Amino acid sequence: MPKPKINRKTAPAANSTVLQESTSERKANGQEAPQPADHAQSSTPARPGGKLGLIVDRLARDTGATADELVEATGWQKHTVLGALSRLRSRGFAMRLEALDYRRAYRLERSED
Repeated sequence: MPKPKINRKTAPAANSTVLQESTSERKANGQEAPQPADHAQSSTPARPGGKLGLIVDRLARDTGATADELVEATGWQKHTVLGALSRLRSRGFAMRLEALDYRRAYRLERSED
C-alpha cells in the first residue's frame, strides 16, 4: 500500500505548538525581557582574524604595505586585496596611501589616544 502524500502547505508545522510569550506577559509573570549586552565603544575597531588580520598587521608597520606586498602575503589577486582594503575602511580602520618616490604604500593612521 503506498504512503499517503503530505501537502506541505496544509500540513501543520513541527514547531507550531511552541508559542512565544509577549513582553507584557513576561512582565505580568515577573520576568524581565532579555537586555542586550553593553559593549564598550572603542575608537579602534577589533582586529579581524584570518587574512584580513594579516593585512591589518602589515598595514600597521611603520613602512606600511603596497598592494603587491599584500598580494604576496595573502595569495589573493590584486583586485581582491583592494576590495579587502575598502572593506576594512568601511569597518572603521582609518588608513592613508603614501606615495614616496616609486613606492605607494597603504598605512593605518595612528590614533592619538
